[in-house]
Amino acid sequence: MERKSPKEAGARVEKMELLRGVTIVCFAASYAVALGLELLRGVRRIPLRHVLIIGWTTAGLVAHTLFLYQLAYSESSAATSRYIFSSWYDWSLLAAWGVAAAYLGLLIRRPQNAVGLFLLPLVLALIGAAVFVADCRPFEPVEAARLWRTIHAASLLFGTVSVTLGFAAGLMYLFQSYRLKRKHPIPSWFRLPSLEWLQRFNREALMISTAALAIGLLSGIVLNVRLQSEGVSMVRWTDPAVLSSLVLLSWLVAVAIFEWSYRPAREGRKVAYLTIASFIFLMLALGFVLATRHATAPRDGQPDRQEASAP
Repeated sequence: MERKSPKEAGARVEKMELLRGVTIVCFAASYAVALGLELLRGVRRIPLRHVLIIGWTTAGLVAHTLFLYQLAYSESSAATSRYIFSSWYDWSLLAAWGVAAAYLGLLIRRPQNAVGLFLLPLVLALIGAAVFVADCRPFEPVEAARLWRTIHAASLLFGTVSVTLGFAAGLMYLFQSYRLKRKHPIPSWFRLPSLEWLQRFNREALMISTAALAIGLLSGIVLNVRLQSEGVSMVRWTDPAVLSSLVLLSWLVAVAIFEWSYRPAREGRKVAYLTIASFIFLMLALGFVLATRHATAPRDGQPDRQEASAP
């Protein structure tokens, strides 16, 4: 293991000392202020209310992220065999972060909707639940490993299904668009959904698959880091399957940002082409997974026989 110089170690300690100033109260208070502004939506008009809600929610999400980073660092540095984010306290805070991030996205995309009245109370309730279960014992190492493996596999499966459904919807959109443009008749038994429905379905498939694959990749990183610390991980960071998954996720994130920021990309054939291209990237990534040892990674943190017998 590479040793850090005293200067680097000191800088990291100083950085963590600064992060320890971020507490649950910081982001819970930010979310509470945002909820208060949402409650005033129908009572009185406040100048720049929408901007203020976005600002407070963003501040809370940033503080929340820093707190989770501090939590992960302290758990990974502890002289125990536990995994990071392997307790109900951790999972409650992670769930609160996910709901808050979803709320911020909806707040930016649909500012006229009062979704905060429903989502922000859930965020605060999850934070309260985390405080309530803070003293509960963390999961056992074997149980945590199985849990992270389940999340990793389920998220990748869900993302794969979403990309595949988006691909099918993209093909239907192109076929339906071609038929309507040329006014070709179609049998009654071969009816397809409307272009508007297919376009909306394509967009949702892109967003859902991006989120699911991001969760799958992050859970895989958590699992691999812990297994490497125990000296039993068989998956290297330069593994083609890992690199192809990073490329696929980068593509999906770029597509999601492009689709969100560039309005013409949300309409017409563009979104259909994007979902079809995403499916092609997915097939390439799965090909790398099947062609490497990633698909036969050890279970429950146990090395396979060949690796165990290697000198």
